[in-house]
Amino acid sequence: MPQKNKLSLSVQYPDQRLQDSVTRPKLRRWVQAALLAPAELTIRFVDAEEGRALNRDYRGKDYATNVLTFAYSEDQEQEDNGVTQADIILCTDVLEREAKEQDKSVVEHAAHLVVHGVLHAQGYDHEDEEEAIEMESLEIEILEALGWPNPYADH
Repeated sequence: MPQKNKLSLSVQYPDQRLQDSVTRPKLRRWVQAALLAPAELTIRFVDAEEGRALNRDYRGKDYATNVLTFAYSEDQEQEDNGVTQADIILCTDVLEREAKEQDKSVVEHAAHLVVHGVLHAQGYDHEDEEEAIEMESLEIEILEALGWPNPYADH
């Protein structure tokens, strides 16, 4: 069994709707599965208003999105210790709407978005087709190891 990377995880539920179903132990398991190096992460569940404000203020896009990742270790001199540092913001309203549209459980969709956000925190992106294929392949592999189906397959 591969050794787990060291993880410091903070979980915040200012929007408490998913607090009982998307629990800290589940989040820790999903994050750990996607970690390629030690990490210090915060996962925060927000409503559409906060999600929209963050997306607008930091990305210039005036709408709430499902997941935002603010990776700090990429921009800092902290890479000398090899620790990934990031905040991952999940918008409950968008997560619930997308889960319904995709005919998935909210927990299944949350697992995918957490894995997606953790990969972003570690430098993965999907800006071009080659990057997208690499990132999606990793997501599929990680989620299948966790017992979830391919999130990109038609349901």
